[in-house]
Amino acid sequence: MTTASPAGHRSADERHRALLRTARDVAEDLAADAIARDQAGKPPTDETARLREAGLPAALTPPGPDRGADWRTGCAVIREIAAADSSVGDLLARHYVHTWSGRFYADHEPATALATALEEESVREGWLWTGAVRTPAPDEDTEGPDLGLRPRPTGHVLSGDRSVDTAVAAADQIVVDAVCTATGDVLVVRIPADARGLSVEPSHDRLGQRVAGAGRVVLDRVAVTPEQVLGRRPHDEESTPPLTALAEPALRLALCHVGLGIAEGALTEARDLSRGGRAHRLPGEDADLFLTYGELASAAQTATAVIDRATEAMAQALATGAHLDADVPAAVAALVATAEAVTSKAALHITARVLELADAPGLDRFWRNARVLTAHRPVAHRLRSIGEHYLNGSHRAVAAAFR
Repeated sequence: MTTASPAGHRSADERHRALLRTARDVAEDLAADAIARDQAGKPPTDETARLREAGLPAALTPPGPDRGADWRTGCAVIREIAAADSSVGDLLARHYVHTWSGRFYADHEPATALATALEEESVREGWLWTGAVRTPAPDEDTEGPDLGLRPRPTGHVLSGDRSVDTAVAAADQIVVDAVCTATGDVLVVRIPADARGLSVEPSHDRLGQRVAGAGRVVLDRVAVTPEQVLGRRPHDEESTPPLTALAEPALRLALCHVGLGIAEGALTEARDLSRGGRAHRLPGEDADLFLTYGELASAAQTATAVIDRATEAMAQALATGAHLDADVPAAVAALVATAEAVTSKAALHITARVLELADAPGLDRFWRNARVLTAHRPVAHRLRSIGEHYLNGSHRAVAAAFR
């Protein structure tokens, strides 16, 4: 399906404003039936159709001449959508980051040119991206690869399976890493969703993020052409190029905006319910209620400040591109790890407390969504890594925060 971007041929500022207006319109549309769709828990077929109609998959790609969105704008769109429906925000966050894959993993000039051509094609076709690229881990060799690439004269053949958190049955392009059986190199590849030998197994009955479209991709001797190889994923952080080192922190930061969107959406919905239930109260009548909302609003604003700082640092690093200094990614990743820790605590706290403030169907979805989004990233693990980096300046500690 070919979809035009809402940006058009306009200045960067005009594209920014137009994209944010589009995001607000889509968010308003999604909010209208968010509870019903969460309860149904169906794959995001309808939701992705709304996104395509609005041109958001085409708009949320890396910036280029008359196309794409810079990092700040992309994250603002993700957060706006996530406040209305965090499942769709999650889907868009991963889409946006995976469209950067060609840049993250390109290791030479021809690969950089290929990434640019791929981004332009993605805009023209309105592709929706998803995927799952793992971070290097010390025990990776002992566990064995779940995806293997076997060389052949015209490229590779890919076999195995991989869990994917969003749009498993709705995406156009799926990005994964796999081990080449001949060389041991870990290659990052993109697989068209209609590739022969590819099948999907959607997840059902999730606690939260029910409409994100999570599931498993099964690949049975899927042909991979040289043009589908985006680059190499180094085995360890010491050999990772600076721009490649930003790939995982970029994903985590985009998901921080989803988490913050959940907190803001929960707080706004609870506030509206509290106002409706207390329409005839005088302003000074409920001091305890004011105290609670003051605490929760402060928690959300604190998380916003931390995320915005990390977002600005990431935006500057990505704008530098291939000329990025080797020490910058660790500093950016430390900010992202801090944003993750603060946002996780704030989102879980806010979404749990709002259930005490208002009794309304569907309000529990915010806590369920926050819980699923943060379940696999313990705060204590990140805090230890942040502390080691702060005390010793350890790059290894920063990398460990993202395993």
